[in-house]
Amino acid sequence: MEELRELFRQVMNDNLIQITLSGSTDQNSAEKAKVRPVLIGDKLLFQETLYRGTQVFHTNLGGEDMADRLAGYMEKLFRQAQARCAGEDVTVLVSRKGKVTVKRRKQNASGTAGAANTALSHDRSKQYILKEGEPVDFLVDLGVQTPDGRVVKARYDKFRQINRYLEFIEDILDKLPENRTIRIIDFGCGKSYLTFAMYYYLKIMQGRDIAVTGLDLKEDVIRRCNALAEKLGYERLHFEQGDISSFQGEEKVDMVVSLHACDKATDYALEKAVKWGAEVILAVPCCQHELNGQIHCDILQPVLKYGVIRERMAALITDALRADLLEEHGYSVQILEFIDMEHTPKNLMIRAVKRKGMRPKTSSVETVTEFLQVNPVLKELL
Repeated sequence: MEELRELFRQVMNDNLIQITLSGSTDQNSAEKAKVRPVLIGDKLLFQETLYRGTQVFHTNLGGEDMADRLAGYMEKLFRQAQARCAGEDVTVLVSRKGKVTVKRRKQNASGTAGAANTALSHDRSKQYILKEGEPVDFLVDLGVQTPDGRVVKARYDKFRQINRYLEFIEDILDKLPENRTIRIIDFGCGKSYLTFAMYYYLKIMQGRDIAVTGLDLKEDVIRRCNALAEKLGYERLHFEQGDISSFQGEEKVDMVVSLHACDKATDYALEKAVKWGAEVILAVPCCQHELNGQIHCDILQPVLKYGVIRERMAALITDALRADLLEEHGYSVQILEFIDMEHTPKNLMIRAVKRKGMRPKTSSVETVTEFLQVNPVLKELL
């Protein structure tokens, strides 16, 4: 692995933005790792963030030591590394037989000048996947960017949300198939800012073979989205009008997305994802009314008698039970903050990844539902 050690040494400087290691061969040791430059005092170091289950570990090392560490990881633990530098992206792939492939891609100078300098301090400005100053066709057409790449001030929250969403997808790239078309369904796609973002990131930035279908009830929204996809030349992205609960358009789907599908619509999306055996599920539930009208618990009555508290507790319990039910059906599940809670309290994401070769976990769903006297629709569907 001397070739990789030398490569990592070359990128360990103040032009580095971030290195991401993925494609773990041992999930118990680590699922992924990220490395970024940091200034501690006046010394340039490199901070590793290692993800193991629900735990996160941080290590700061000098450039030489970190290069040795990453080369060792690629020899024994990870199969893919992506280094984002000012002016260049470098991708490393290691086959099962140990063959190393290195791909380099130059970046436009616009938007990268000074990127590394701003990335060094702990309070650095955010380095987005879609960069400010670099025009992206769908963002321009949707009014988020001007034609020269500037983010429209009134749409900056949307720009941040889109990038946050792409970070969630970046984290699960290695869970998606590499040797065939990745089939993706976006249930309740709405105006489809995030659907277009997902397509752009996976198809154009990552070069993956994908086919994406967006589904929504509103005919005018579907018409506009198909028109934009055609205008942009997004040939593997199309939109259909339909209801999630009755959708029958696919026999196998690799990734199911459901962002802000209202109330029980999220449950129908999760049910279909489980029955398809989807490798990845991304769901941001909305308007969780179902359990609010069911909960009856004498012990909690002093708390539940306050309407707003009851509503919020019911929503959180709904999503927690959804996550537990997915775990029962063979998924590793995280509940993550989608955007800052100061914007809305209803932006928690359920991210589920299919576990390989492991028996489904048992949970205490039955105990909880009996205690609260509730019967979640997803429990019945599954």
